Amino acid sequence: MIVKVLVVDDTIMYRKIIADVLKTIPNVEVVGTANNGKIALSRIKSLKPDLVTLDVEMPVMNGLETLVAIQQEKLDVECLMFSSLTARGSEVTMKALELGAFDFVLKPDYENPEENLSYIQRELSRRLQVFAQQRQLRRLLRGKRATIRSREVSRRQPEEATARILQQTKAKVKRAEKSRVVAIGISTGGPNALTAMLPKLPGDLGVPVLIVQHMPPVFTKSLAASLDKKCALEVKEAVNGELIKKNTVYIAPGGTQMKVASGADVHSKIIRITDDPPENNCKPSVDYLFRSVAREYGSKATGVIMTGMGADGKLGLKEMKSAGVVSIAQDADTSVVYGMPKAVAEAGLVDVVAPLDGIAAEIVKTV
Repeated sequence: MIVKVLVVDDTIMYRKIIADVLKTIPNVEVVGTANNGKIALSRIKSLKPDLVTLDVEMPVMNGLETLVAIQQEKLDVECLMFSSLTARGSEVTMKALELGAFDFVLKPDYENPEENLSYIQRELSRRLQVFAQQRQLRRLLRGKRATIRSREVSRRQPEEATARILQQTKAKVKRAEKSRVVAIGISTGGPNALTAMLPKLPGDLGVPVLIVQHMPPVFTKSLAASLDKKCALEVKEAVNGELIKKNTVYIAPGGTQMKVASGADVHSKIIRITDDPPENNCKPSVDYLFRSVAREYGSKATGVIMTGMGADGKLGLKEMKSAGVVSIAQDADTSVVYGMPKAVAEAGLVDVVAPLDGIAAEIVKTV
């Protein structure tokens, strides 16, 4: 299956680099280029690409304005943002991701041109592969829904995968105790998903929420600031050594690892931010956080895995499950990328599978 891509960037050098890299990726066809959003909108309508690589900063119509126009005109195309590692770039990129952009790639700034090229090749190849897989999955899901609708409900037999999800979703979590913390692992599609889910949690939730969102430095701070404006809970980028308080959401700083440690007394917990190595090529890593939650909270925790590529979180959730926690995973239909939730579901580590709009309610039940 061919993925058709339109390259949009105001810099001719980047248009050429990105287009040349895309041409080396199997099953990818570059159908055109544009140097600003206004021209891009016209070419999206005529060339009908599956994906647009969209520069954040452009004249005439920037990346964010273009993304809004794509949504307003209901154009059937996904967007992959290219952003600079700056406060301004991170803020605009956060808005784009919250508006539904598929993902983003940082513009490299290595002194060696070959390093820049290698970085773009690696990042684009990885995201294009995931994009193609997810697009295929969505088509299969649409086909299955159409088939189910065409059958008589009283006669149909659920398919094996559907039956497994239904069984998990209806699972009764048999434990008398309530969770004292919620730990969430999330990646691709995360800002948009968190923007939809976190505001549904009440301000008096009564427990802290710890989040690992795969992102580079600067971007996690922008994400926390954006979410804090939308949520009843306080949302902040975590700081090393701070006391973990209820009704507060802590987001792991990009480029570091975050874990929970014991505080000054048996009842208190603190945040530890470290420079420990990446795990699963991730820093921050969900596994790293989840292990510490299992150690510090035992069974009194809720583990949540949401949209994202890869399998980060599976080993950590396994340790949490061994301690007796309740686990929730986002379903395939509402995940931008059904990688991380799929990994834990297939490993038998999930108590409840829920759509995006149902995750907050499932969390509240556990606390």
